[in-house]
Amino acid sequence: MTDGASGVLLAVETRDGAIRETSKELFGLGRTLAGELGGPLGAVVLGSGVEAAAREAAALGADRVLVADAPELAAFTVDAYAKALDAAIDATQPRIVLLAGTTAGRDLAPFLAMRREAACLVDCVRLAWQDGAWVGTRPVYQGKLLTEVRAPGDGLTFATIHAGAVAAPEPDPGRISETTPLPLQFAPGEIRVTVTDLVQAPAGPTNLEQAEVVVVGGRGLGEAANFRLAEELAEVLGGAVGATRAVTDLGWRPHYEQVGQTGKTIAPKLYIGLGVSGAVQHTVGIRGSETIVAINRDPDAPIFKMADFGVVGDVHEIAPKLAAKLRAVRGA
Repeated sequence: MTDGASGVLLAVETRDGAIRETSKELFGLGRTLAGELGGPLGAVVLGSGVEAAAREAAALGADRVLVADAPELAAFTVDAYAKALDAAIDATQPRIVLLAGTTAGRDLAPFLAMRREAACLVDCVRLAWQDGAWVGTRPVYQGKLLTEVRAPGDGLTFATIHAGAVAAPEPDPGRISETTPLPLQFAPGEIRVTVTDLVQAPAGPTNLEQAEVVVVGGRGLGEAANFRLAEELAEVLGGAVGATRAVTDLGWRPHYEQVGQTGKTIAPKLYIGLGVSGAVQHTVGIRGSETIVAINRDPDAPIFKMADFGVVGDVHEIAPKLAAKLRAVRGA
């Protein structure tokens, strides 16, 4: 990085020619940090056949869009993506590179940080520029605690952002940015891994990360059969069903419904917790929720500390009555 480095660079992942949701979330944070630095917000769009994604990056707020479009980038490999991101860094000279906390981002950030002798902050739920240094907040001890980590601001820094920790900005379709192709050539054997197939893991009937209403059941429901209470309430509200780690560990619900540090990070308009105690491992995944409602018989349950509305009582009695009332109101 040269002495004249400034601004922020986003590593933008794509899937089927469109920007991944986790990468869209980087733009709001990137815009804020670029403003604090007084520099530009750059974005390098990585993939194959990504013309539409490049336009989308401009609409989301990038001042300059670099397009790394090559068949070798159709599927993620560290060798190919690192070369493309390396070239983008050389072209833009950023102070910080932001990556989504995906498999690709978690591989690339430390790999390039080591190669460039740069700082690397991982899995941040918050990131700020303070007194000439980068200050990140990240979960530790399986999400039981949050801690602050710092990196000096006098050199290049890489940071991965926890999925769902920040909201994606609303795109402005009329926004136009400088768009530049990033020329890439790969020598035979340079990419040491060959991707032969991609298998999509089960995602469930509803996308938890995109749902506006999520009803989460905890161990307080007592047994797997009692998850019908969460399912009924979610059905009335047109929402999705989630579960805590304790529940998935018990085998009551599939892992793809798990919400928290080792599961999905969600930011619905309405979160309802049924029998959820509120362990940090879970609550770190729901901090972006607009309104949190908790029902638990334990008045000292940690979930009440962050709930907007708390009901102390038996979830087996309250949840059916709440569902019936909502059904009557919505039916009327």
